[in-house]
Amino acid sequence: MPEIPVPSIPETITVHLGPPNSDAENVTLSFPDYIKNVASSEIYPTWPEAAIRANIYAQISFALNRIYTEWYRSRGYDFDITSSTQYDQAFVYGRDIFNNISNIVDEVFNNYIVRQGSVEPLFTQFCNGTSVTCEGLSQWGTVELANRGFTPYEMLQYYYGDNINIVRNAPVEPYIGSYPGSPLGFGSAGNEVRTIQVELNRIADNYPAIPKIYPANGFYGDNTSEAVRTFQGIFGLPQTGIVNKATWYQIKYIYVAVKNLAELTSEGLRPSEVEEFFPERLVRGDYGLPVRSLQYYLNVIAYFNPEIPSTEMNGVFDLATENQVKAFEEFYGLNPDGIVDFRTWELIQRIYNDIRSGLPEGYAGNTAALYPGYVLTPGMQNNDVRAFQTYLNLIGRTYRDIPEVPVTGYFGTETENAVRIFQELFGIPVSGVVGAPTWDAVSREYNFIRFGTPRTG
Repeated sequence: MPEIPVPSIPETITVHLGPPNSDAENVTLSFPDYIKNVASSEIYPTWPEAAIRANIYAQISFALNRIYTEWYRSRGYDFDITSSTQYDQAFVYGRDIFNNISNIVDEVFNNYIVRQGSVEPLFTQFCNGTSVTCEGLSQWGTVELANRGFTPYEMLQYYYGDNINIVRNAPVEPYIGSYPGSPLGFGSAGNEVRTIQVELNRIADNYPAIPKIYPANGFYGDNTSEAVRTFQGIFGLPQTGIVNKATWYQIKYIYVAVKNLAELTSEGLRPSEVEEFFPERLVRGDYGLPVRSLQYYLNVIAYFNPEIPSTEMNGVFDLATENQVKAFEEFYGLNPDGIVDFRTWELIQRIYNDIRSGLPEGYAGNTAALYPGYVLTPGMQNNDVRAFQTYLNLIGRTYRDIPEVPVTGYFGTETENAVRIFQELFGIPVSGVVGAPTWDAVSREYNFIRFGTPRTG
């Protein structure tokens, strides 16, 4: 099953010491220290402990919602939250921290409130309950409830509804922002692409000129490019069809707005919307299509670089694959830990593409060409699709279940259907798109049928 990531607690948070548009200073401090400051500024240490705990839960969730939705960063600011109670919660830089509040925060800083069925930290609106009232938690009201015997959780239910949960012991990780670091465009694939597809599909409910992307499968094809281009036109961005940093955060900003994720009345972020269909890293013991793709790339690199050993392309991250990864990492200047994280995977793809682009024209001769380095998806039209259709048609003369497709260079429904049949026949997960494992299997079969080349390599 795809993984559903739990929002993590950031190691640090950057606070703007004033209203958003002011020239005030930014300060960065640890997340627990920030919450200790807020709690010491917002509530009294003499309150009943149950009331203090309920308020701290609300303060943690409020801050995490600002970070998770990138409320300020998606608007172009370089901070996560302000110290202005007009917009956020009180923060007094350099103030003294109360000991009992500090101890409670150290215990619960990685716990937060969610609405049942949703993923994002709840936007826990609150006010003091005397001079200011609101729909959320009343700070002075928690004192009364504590004196009546309410537990912290019962207080939170009283103000935010019975359908809340407390996420406990969430992981603590460095905060690096959601932008993947490099633009996404035609041929990109991964969890970031699926995030954009899901968010654009929801935005399209409010802006129907944006075409829906089906399937939202993490592969960046023509339909995703068109949806991005239309979004960019509506919101005054250059219509490139490429998701650069400005487009990424504009999508994030509009998505948060249409779903009210930063409001107490949020429609919620469902687990299905944040499922990770692609592993963030590969380690020994993993298996499946991503491992087979990794082995393909590394085996091609190994063919041209004798310092890298070849391995069996079996889809299992075994000892041989780990040693292959370590050899690659050591040769190309990475920490040779045998773990394929984002940095390692990015370098593998770059070296592979450098090798492929450096080959002389006609290098492959009449044999099948190397995988082009990006995923072929329905809607694409180019020479790589044309070549793939040629290979598939020859295979179809031997495997009659695979229908002949027009060699037009256009990846239409007929080609998609033939790909699905090929994948089913050859034991590849059926997706209808052509990644490295499918291209490699087609290439091997084509070369075997046409030239008698052994299928192993």
